[in-house]
Amino acid sequence: MNIVAPNISTDRPATPPVIRPLDEAAINRIAAGEVVERPASAVKELVENALDAGASRIAIDIADGGKTLIRVTDDGCGMTAADLPLAIARHATSKIDGSDLLNIHSFGFRGEALASLGSVGRLTLTSRAQGHDAAQISVAGGRVGDVRPAALTRGTVVELRDLFYATPARLKFLRTDRAETQAIAEVVRRLAMAEPHVGFTLTDTTDGDSRLLFRADPQSGDFFDALHGRLTGILGADFTQNALRIDIPRDGLHLTGYAALPTYSRGSGAQQFVFVNGRPVLDKLLLGALRVAYYDFLSRDRHPAAVLNLICDPQRVDVNVHPAKAEVRFREPDAARSLIITGLRTAVSGAGHRASTTVADETLAALRPARPVYQMDRPSQASFARAFTFQAPAPPPDSAPGFAEAPTGRIEERSAASDESHASHPLGAARAQLHENYIIAQTETGIVIVDQHAAHERLVYERLKRQMDESGITAQALLIPEIIELSPTDAARLLDAAATLAEIGLRVEPFGGNAIAVRETPAILGAVNAAALIRDVLDELADAGHSTNIRARIDAVLSRMACHGSIRSGRQMRAEEMNALLREMEATPHSGQCNHGRPTYVELKLHDIERLFGRR
Repeated sequence: MNIVAPNISTDRPATPPVIRPLDEAAINRIAAGEVVERPASAVKELVENALDAGASRIAIDIADGGKTLIRVTDDGCGMTAADLPLAIARHATSKIDGSDLLNIHSFGFRGEALASLGSVGRLTLTSRAQGHDAAQISVAGGRVGDVRPAALTRGTVVELRDLFYATPARLKFLRTDRAETQAIAEVVRRLAMAEPHVGFTLTDTTDGDSRLLFRADPQSGDFFDALHGRLTGILGADFTQNALRIDIPRDGLHLTGYAALPTYSRGSGAQQFVFVNGRPVLDKLLLGALRVAYYDFLSRDRHPAAVLNLICDPQRVDVNVHPAKAEVRFREPDAARSLIITGLRTAVSGAGHRASTTVADETLAALRPARPVYQMDRPSQASFARAFTFQAPAPPPDSAPGFAEAPTGRIEERSAASDESHASHPLGAARAQLHENYIIAQTETGIVIVDQHAAHERLVYERLKRQMDESGITAQALLIPEIIELSPTDAARLLDAAATLAEIGLRVEPFGGNAIAVRETPAILGAVNAAALIRDVLDELADAGHSTNIRARIDAVLSRMACHGSIRSGRQMRAEEMNALLREMEATPHSGQCNHGRPTYVELKLHDIERLFGRR
């Protein structure tokens, strides 16, 4: 296959090119390329305008993935007839006065969205403010029509048809209708999480059919109750049942939302939603902090689930980084990052030994037969009682008449003292050990099955981490310092972080030019390739601005040590040993999952067990 290079002339022109201003239509189309990348971008801008107008209900109608129709209807404050020409003009807005571009309290503020949409599509804006008559204005391909009377009860209706008809080349870069519809639905879901007190509907009207794609009714109560209800409807009850409430203020920052337990992990980052002052963002710093907060609880192929909103003074964050407003820049990025990491770790630690309910659900699903089993009509309770009496073992001759219980398997004789001291605990009292690895415990409401090796491995690991935190990380001096040549940027970045690296046992010093000298490494890592370690640290510093790589390696060593120092599978345990293990699990944070993110125990409620056997 021959690839022909583009014919780009490198000859200098005989006369200098003439500098001339672009016309308004060209300017708007260029701006539209930044603001409106696809139909989902248009929906985002229009819905954010509706939220800024104080809407309590927002309806979005689309057709053909938003390519032929996007209509957003709201019940907000509306606009007067005099406002309409200004609303579709570039850089005209009611949300800021231009004196302070950091003091922003609204979703929109640039005054570009409607002008950009009108330059690449056919836009009709109908609105009515309280005490005024409704009015309408249209703009197609940048050509503005006259304001005319209209019929509307309240609020605003923005209708955008034939998106990119004025720039047909852009249509070639759009994806299928289904993919564009999914992108629109994702935008609406994120905005619905940001505003749980507002109602949203998304309807597909392609080919004249009306198909409801998404609905979120307004939630009542305080913010956390409303958000809990909204997330239940969007992410499902499994998420909210296994999510921890996050409400952590610190140093003028406030982290709110819900973060799932480590055992409720996902195969991708699809359930990670981050907001700044209620604005949905895709911020690398914040998402990286979320990943770091869970790194000690999840394996590399698992991802945490969380919906987090970082609230701060608008002066401390710049949302005017990009026209799409999906990126932000913090004045104190380390403070924001630290709050997320420490806040989430504190919340997870506060959950103690708790594991997600989905672990039990998956266990029950595995126990149920894969194929439906035919059953006769259910007998009456009296019939059941007669059958049980008939099948019961005969009582000894010297005993009183009546039903006799069959003996149950147990490791030793049960005592009243043991029952009283252990059965009321969350993980119950040990009753048996199966296959020399699984402890069966009885609780007041069901049973618990514990993987003794995985559980004790986590307990030993947490104990080792506590000891290391108390005594510090010992550094070992290299007999001959290792000299590593770096680029000027990498050398400066590494030396800027030298003090932090020294706290975790890695001491580096400048060695002239762009070279650095590695003089000490963490002793617990043993013999390491210092050059490879430094490059790993540099990669993380470039990606997140802060390195957890060394601490992650140290924790990995502690994890391996814990694995070798824990109770092995195949070892028989006495009742007191099993109960001591259960009590320590209850008192140790993170004991609900092993060092690799797997659950250490499964709890089955009695009513679920009875349902398995057709008793309910």
